[in-house]
Amino acid sequence: MNLLEQLNWRYATKRMNGTKVPQEKLNTILEAIRLAPTSLGLQPFKVIVIEDQAFKEQIFKDACQQPQIKESSQVLVFASNKKVTPELVKIYLELLAETREISVESLSHFDEIFNRIINQSENENFAWTARQAYIALGVGLVAAALENVDATPIEGFNAQALDHLLGLKEQNLGSVVIMTIGYRDEKTDYLFSKKKVRKNNNSLFSYI
Repeated sequence: MNLLEQLNWRYATKRMNGTKVPQEKLNTILEAIRLAPTSLGLQPFKVIVIEDQAFKEQIFKDACQQPQIKESSQVLVFASNKKVTPELVKIYLELLAETREISVESLSHFDEIFNRIINQSENENFAWTARQAYIALGVGLVAAALENVDATPIEGFNAQALDHLLGLKEQNLGSVVIMTIGYRDEKTDYLFSKKKVRKNNNSLFSYI
């Protein structure tokens, strides 16, 4: 499958037809998100996968009145850590040591940079962790395209309401962006037959 062909095929689908994404394809998209790069490898976010139709209807009612929420196969909520805590860093360093079969003590060179992050304000932390979630979102969008699954990134939602529905505040998390996945409704999606609009190479890229 050609990557550029699939990226030309994909678009931010505005209407979906409710068809379920096969579990194998969903697993591939989620695994791609899991494998996405993040700064320091910390992965300071969580992805909540919502399949329950009643809960999707509740999100639509309370937090995001975009039809893809109800019409999608799954709604993925990317929720970033509001504060980078010593416990979060400790868990990561222990995982790193276990995976690479080294001692936690040998990772002391990370102390300075992680301490600097921990000592930042919650607003500074959340701005940084949100950027990490967006990296994972981008990888997820590409993975969905390669699986011939439609995906739409959504920022237009009431984060406070969504956080309340998902109980995110109690988990030191805040919703950052939504990604709906499913299949386009060719009859009702006004963008289906439209050409993709992008800057040309000369406008977008400069070389030094």
